[in-house]
Amino acid sequence: MTYIPNPPTVRQEMLRALGMNNTKELFADIPAQYHMERLNLPSGLSELELKRKLTSMASKNLSTTSYPTFLGAGAYDHYIPVAVDQLLLRSEFATTYTPYQAELSQGILQAIFEYQTLICDLTGMDVANASMYDGASALAEACNVAADATRRKTVLLPDTVNPNYRQVVATYGRSSKYSVQVIATSDGSATEVLGHINEETAAVVLQHPNWFGNLETQAQAIAEKAHAHKALVIMVVDPISLGLLKPPAQLGADMVVGEGQALGSPLAFGGPYLGFFAAKNNLMRRVPGRLVGQTTDRNGQRAFVLTLQAREQHIRREKASSNICSNQALNALAATIYLALVGPRGLREIALRSHQLANYAAKQLASRGIELKFQQPFFKEFAIKLADPAAANKRLLENGIIGGYELKGGMLLAFTEKRTKAEIDRLVDVLGGMKHAE
Repeated sequence: MTYIPNPPTVRQEMLRALGMNNTKELFADIPAQYHMERLNLPSGLSELELKRKLTSMASKNLSTTSYPTFLGAGAYDHYIPVAVDQLLLRSEFATTYTPYQAELSQGILQAIFEYQTLICDLTGMDVANASMYDGASALAEACNVAADATRRKTVLLPDTVNPNYRQVVATYGRSSKYSVQVIATSDGSATEVLGHINEETAAVVLQHPNWFGNLETQAQAIAEKAHAHKALVIMVVDPISLGLLKPPAQLGADMVVGEGQALGSPLAFGGPYLGFFAAKNNLMRRVPGRLVGQTTDRNGQRAFVLTLQAREQHIRREKASSNICSNQALNALAATIYLALVGPRGLREIALRSHQLANYAAKQLASRGIELKFQQPFFKEFAIKLADPAAANKRLLENGIIGGYELKGGMLLAFTEKRTKAEIDRLVDVLGGMKHAE
């Protein structure tokens, strides 16, 4: 480096304090083969040259702007209105991290309060926090809350829940107060979990729509049995689906979590995303992270404050429900702007269009002899039977299409409002051609 913040006199003083004469003595424990006298870097580039080079490098990536994508499995290519990015570029938003001196940050607190309100409107729950890292960590934190609230140790987790989420829950469980019982299912629904609910159950987890895109038609019956055994119900939901489906509160959920990426955040090669977390009032003081509340200041004017922070930085460690630190404030703001822009009618239209396209695709695939893996109602995603999904994805890519998520003996395909009839017809032609070639 040509710039080191400490001048030579300060560096020598630091070395003398350590009983050393030079920096080589400081790094003597590092083997010689790892020492570099200078970095082997090319000479500097002008701004124009650098832009050309980075554009060339970026062009090696597959882009959803030039390739239609049918890959979902938890992250979805929904349209993001231009206004979302433009508002996020405002410096007071783009530079915020977390509100440590919270009440001085009235703007960001108000944005988080509006986000919490919108999540409660979507889910039908009483309270929502200021967002989590992602959907998987939100689910794991909800399992922590359930174990604490019920003082039980078993979380029932059907294999219709996203496997990445299940992995994170299992990791949390190993170092927490509960154990995870994964329930194997056979028909693409979580109905078989009914036979496993008992007095030892802390919580039942339901994903609706589930990992395979199917709707859990027995969700209410499962919730009723869980409550009869004094267990809690945690529902993992796709927020876009709530434009059409009943809110989870009406199905008996005690906590609702999920991935909020579809609400205005780009795919971005996997992140950053945001997890949402909502709960009933009786669980409010156990909710992890931050909750922003509304009050009035000494002049009687509306003001926003951090009302509850049930994490170990703020209360006694043994009383904390979580040690999760940050909230995804910028992504939560994107979700707030997105939901405010599209409104209830727009969200319904987006959900309906996605569902209609998925239904069209299923019918077209069936006409070419490609069957669904499960005979269950679905929302915007479904699994099809394919002998060689890897070969199918390779063929699709050769034809300018990003295919689906590969399953054992099948493929998971997702459809958002961005897809067109022509794109779906191309998908069907490629997959149908492979089916007949077999």
